Amino acid sequence: MSAGQPGAGGPVDVAPRPLAVAHRGDPYRFRENTLPSVAAALAAGADAVEVDVQLTRDGVPVLLHDPTLKRLWGLDRPVRALTAEKLAAQRFADGQRVPALAEALGLLADHPDARLMIDLDEPAPATAAWRAVSEAGAEDRVLFCGPAAAMFAVRELAPEVPLALTWKQPGVPVAALLADLRPRYLNPPFGLVDRALVERAADAGLAVSTWTVDRRSTMRRMRAAGVASLTSNRIGLLRSVLGPVGGH
Repeated sequence: MSAGQPGAGGPVDVAPRPLAVAHRGDPYRFRENTLPSVAAALAAGADAVEVDVQLTRDGVPVLLHDPTLKRLWGLDRPVRALTAEKLAAQRFADGQRVPALAEALGLLADHPDARLMIDLDEPAPATAAWRAVSEAGAEDRVLFCGPAAAMFAVRELAPEVPLALTWKQPGVPVAALLADLRPRYLNPPFGLVDRALVERAADAGLAVSTWTVDRRSTMRRMRAAGVASLTSNRIGLLRSVLGPVGGH
């Protein structure tokens, strides 16, 4: 497929270098999915910051990967057991707290070229997440990633928002799925990615994004394979491997 030829996901983006995506912020410096972590990743030159979203008891989207607060925050309670107000009032040992998605969107104001990549593991948070994006006027500052069911929920709400279809199987999804969902990116873990997959994805109208790439050698290998986007816990290292913002 020639560059720009439309496929199931529309024109394939051709960039001088892959996008550098920070995984849950800058988690080697600050606790993942917190405002300091997101802010640090943006300051380090991330093209996008991937954040995870869960819902509180009253349906407010907040930044959290797990359904409970135990692993990250040491509190053995489901996030859905707490209202947004009670969760916001909860301060932990380092003074941090679980932020709302709306607060993370607000950090984009000082970084006009960056985006949030909102990762949804299930369909349930899609409506509230898109409402937060719309209320922030950030429709053109986000993309969504996740498995097919979650991405279909987003697509129904937002026909044009860029989607990255998380895909944990070898090869490329069937054409019928791609035609219905219209993702921009195929989003497999890096262990499934090689140049052959990138070329097959391109034939289907897709660019390839991949995760979670933390070693310099793997970053270079993924870039050589032709991926369009790399997600890493080590945004500073990734930025140094890919070159400065705007570089070639």
